[in-house]
Amino acid sequence: MIIDTHSQLWTKEAIESFPKAMAEGYKAMFKDMRFPSIEDTLKDMDAAGVDKAVIVAVDAETTHKYRVSNDLVAETVAKHPDRLIGFASVDPHKGKQGVKEFERAITDLKLKGLKILPHLVQLDINDTMIYPLYEAAQELAVPVLFHTGTQFHAGTKIKYCRPLFVDDVAVDFPRLKLIIAHFGYPWWEEALAVVRRNPFVYFNIAGWAPKYIPEGVIRLADTALTGKVLFGSDYPLLSRVRIMKEIKELPIKETTFAAMTDHNPRALLGI
Repeated sequence: MIIDTHSQLWTKEAIESFPKAMAEGYKAMFKDMRFPSIEDTLKDMDAAGVDKAVIVAVDAETTHKYRVSNDLVAETVAKHPDRLIGFASVDPHKGKQGVKEFERAITDLKLKGLKILPHLVQLDINDTMIYPLYEAAQELAVPVLFHTGTQFHAGTKIKYCRPLFVDDVAVDFPRLKLIIAHFGYPWWEEALAVVRRNPFVYFNIAGWAPKYIPEGVIRLADTALTGKVLFGSDYPLLSRVRIMKEIKELPIKETTFAAMTDHNPRALLGI
């Protein structure tokens, strides 16, 4: 089985929730990017040999009026439950109501994780305002996926996306599974140090053409961190077809490929 642990729901319904400046920023950065239908997503998965894919909600409503709702993600997953896995998102500024929404998303909507975008909610990953959500995620036994490293949203700041802050969360919530997305680039060395020292911290390669991933990241994925690396696409920013082709061209062991695409995602998601 091949499992994509990180992709976007950028259908027409989702895009209609984007603030204009944010949508224009994406179009400028990724000029050839076409916002896909869910049918396009499934076709891309089929062409790449990908069996299942995580799609994520987004909630930065209080800071940027940006929201791809948990309900929309759940509705999409319900149409293709054998292929799609949904992650919730909650704006930490919503406080107790946000925690209730997260609990609803997991228990009622059957979503399987939480996505936090620190640059959009304008909070460091270790800000205690987010801690009630981490506590709920630990109790509900679902993983938390962080955007880390550089990003291209208009009017946002990279400083919130330091992967080093994940270490605080890992220490304070020792049973909580955490994912450092995009291997924290340009801070990939500190990101992988956090992964290496904490038993339940993973990292993914989402959003990168594999041939451009720093050699040090590939070396550690193929050795010390084979049990922690995850395949992710960030589709539609990149097609899974291209990513899978380039992964297979990397100088990694077959066991590493199996770990990142199958064994590690299964362990993370309880499949």
